[in-house]
Parts: sequence; C-alpha cells; structure tokens
Amino acid sequence: MRIVILGCGRLGAYLARRFAQDGHEVIVIDRERQALEALGPDFPGETVVGMGIDAEVLRRAGIERADVFIAVTGYDNTNIMAAEVAREIFGVPRVITRLNDPLRAEIFQELGLKTVSPTALAVEAIRKCLEE
Repeated sequence: MRIVILGCGRLGAYLARRFAQDGHEVIVIDRERQALEALGPDFPGETVVGMGIDAEVLRRAGIERADVFIAVTGYDNTNIMAAEVAREIFGVPRVITRLNDPLRAEIFQELGLKTVSPTALAVEAIRKCLEE
C-alpha cells in the first residue's frame, strides 16, 4: 500500500516506521525538516518538506497514487483541512484524521471522515482501568 502521512511528531514518526517495517511504501510530509530527520538515515520511505494543506506539496508526495492518507499533526484544523483536500480533491480512497478535540471528532465522523481522537481513547482506557 502507498501511505502518505502528514505530521512527523511522535505519532507520525512511529506510524511511518511501523508501516515501512510492514512493507508499505511510506511518504511523510512535515513543515519542519528537523522533524523529518528524526526518522533516521535508515528510514526506507520518502520525506517531503512543506505544508500538508498545500496541493502542490501533496502532489510532490504523490498523493494522486496514495491508497491511504493519514493526517496526524498536532493541529486539528490542519488535519481536517488536509484530510478534506486528500479526500475531495485527490480522491484518496482511505483518509484517517487525528483530532484532539473529541467533540470535533464526532462532528466529522458524522460527515463521513474517519477520525481518531487520542483524548477520547485515553478517557475510555482510564474508565476501563477504573472498572478492574
């Protein structure tokens, strides 16, 4: 699978290395070159420096051939915008978006956008711990 990941913080970098280990073709976009360098010299994927809501940056990452687009920056608005561009303009078949605000996640899920909310996941994990 060809996977384009926007955001190379802890989550994005971990996903990129993991998917690459699983044999996927991985391209990571981040606006900071330093963030991409954290992937290490042995990272087998590609990197692109730029804003992930910019169509030209997405094209440089090969978004037209992507099977999956994952937006995991630390900024909900950036993730939402990039996900919509990937889905609506470039027709990426699978788009997944990280949203920190669980209320926003619910709204965008209703609009058909697949979202993951670390905040909501943490709340559920803590609730399960209390039940033990």
